[in-house]
Amino acid sequence: MSVALAFLAGALGAAGAMLLLAPSGPRRAGRARGPRVVRALAAAGARLRPTRLPLPGDLPGRIEAAGRPGGLSAREVMAAKVAAALAAAAAGTLLGAAAPGRLGPVLALAAPVAGFLAPDVWLARLAAARARQIRRQLPALLDLLRVTTEAGRSLPAALGSVGERARGPLAAEWRTVAREVALGVPLEAALARLARRVPLPEIRTLVAALERARRHGAPPAEALAAQARDARFALARRVHEEAARAGPKIQLVVALLLVPSVLLLVAAALAAALLDGGAELVPG
Repeated sequence: MSVALAFLAGALGAAGAMLLLAPSGPRRAGRARGPRVVRALAAAGARLRPTRLPLPGDLPGRIEAAGRPGGLSAREVMAAKVAAALAAAAAGTLLGAAAPGRLGPVLALAAPVAGFLAPDVWLARLAAARARQIRRQLPALLDLLRVTTEAGRSLPAALGSVGERARGPLAAEWRTVAREVALGVPLEAALARLARRVPLPEIRTLVAALERARRHGAPPAEALAAQARDARFALARRVHEEAARAGPKIQLVVALLLVPSVLLLVAAALAAALLDGGAELVPG
């Protein structure tokens, strides 16, 4: 009993430490492995021919918001969802057979649902991490874009120049806009596609401001300066909000994991002492 309590205490303490020390958002290794895992599931699910299943209307948009990881298409993600649901159903059946009481049927029913939704959760995490990167980069890149347009370059050329000199998802999107315009796509259509690929309020506001400046023949530098100022204020406010939310999360982890792990260690020591004392009282 004391060994079991000590093991449980160690597990809770390790889980609490991981939650406190783990970085927010998926790691680079996870981002690199994710598309390969989903593509393998898609290859397995494609053999089941899930093409007759209707695609959710927002699935292509969610893939674009996640940065189109690994070049996955909506059909591939749907096939991966079907394969993950079947694999989870098999695992849930095996675990449910060994689970006690009513937990077995619950596991058997919940496992395929969780497997089917797992690719959606993965896309949502990627989209959230990408949105954080874009919001961090937006003020600085807007300042660079303003300076470049004030130097006399057109807006598409300035977008391409800033995108070539910078790194990150927002710079890559600006390079895409510049390439589309160079291939003959109107600037208005290229910016509208940018707003669809990056469905953030800041990007929609930026596209609307640039479109207004283009229609009225005004230089875009003033609109870019205002957008950079607003983006900087919004980023500072979001950082303060995240810092304010971090405190209760830390307290919750400490209260639910770290404190019980210490109490379980004390209980394990007391149980070991009681068991040893009881063994001494037993006559040989």
